[in-house]
Amino acid sequence: MGSLSIWHWLIVLVIVALVFGGRGKLSGLMGDAGKGIKAFREGLKDQDQPQETAKSLPPESEKDKAQG
Repeated sequence: MGSLSIWHWLIVLVIVALVFGGRGKLSGLMGDAGKGIKAFREGLKDQDQPQETAKSLPPESEKDKAQG
């Protein structure tokens, strides 16, 4: 229990290689997370917009009321 076995070191090395190895996988993951957060915020803004546009519609004209 005092020192780590070869299997522990191999697992640690594989995890480090997956996270930091290659073409900036860690930065790619963070970029994807940032895009997700940005899309979430835009989605929240879009929920507020239909309520505002419904308030800004002009009332029906008198001509339309007389016909229908």
